[in-house]
Amino acid sequence: MARLVFAMNVSLDGYVDHDRFAPDPVLFRHWIKQVREATGMVYGRRLYEIMRYWEEDDPDWTPDLREFAAAWRAERKWVVSRSLTSVGPGATLISSDVAGAIRRLKQDLGGEIHVGGPALAQGLTEAGLIDEYRLYIHPVVLGQGAPFFAGPPPPLRLVAHDRIGGEAIRLTYAPA
Repeated sequence: MARLVFAMNVSLDGYVDHDRFAPDPVLFRHWIKQVREATGMVYGRRLYEIMRYWEEDDPDWTPDLREFAAAWRAERKWVVSRSLTSVGPGATLISSDVAGAIRRLKQDLGGEIHVGGPALAQGLTEAGLIDEYRLYIHPVVLGQGAPFFAGPPPPLRLVAHDRIGGEAIRLTYAPA
């Protein structure tokens, strides 16, 4: 049975924003490994559209960026959206019965399925489907933006903490 994990970079004040801060090289290598080892990724529409950036090579990319793009392209993806009618290569659209579809994925697959997007994660949290939350805390204060928890956070218990790279602390929580 697969485990559903919600993991994102987050500011000290709880916001996620890929344009306002980025992982250092060590943490970026960690993310490459996470993508490569995951069973797949469930995206909300907005984050999926942002991540489609990795579908086409950019001649200015570094070797690490190329490696991330290759890992992302190879990853199985499920996209939750009521507005999209199609998705790109390697992706499957989920447009109805999201909780049921995710339950089936968890039952049918092994390993970790990662969740991308705070709004999607909130719905899956409310359905009791997320098994683990990983907050990669960066020493940045944004003051506004999309919060990691899009609604009231569930009762959680800390199960691990570690430093990754020069600045990020990963806090791992499970539902209490």
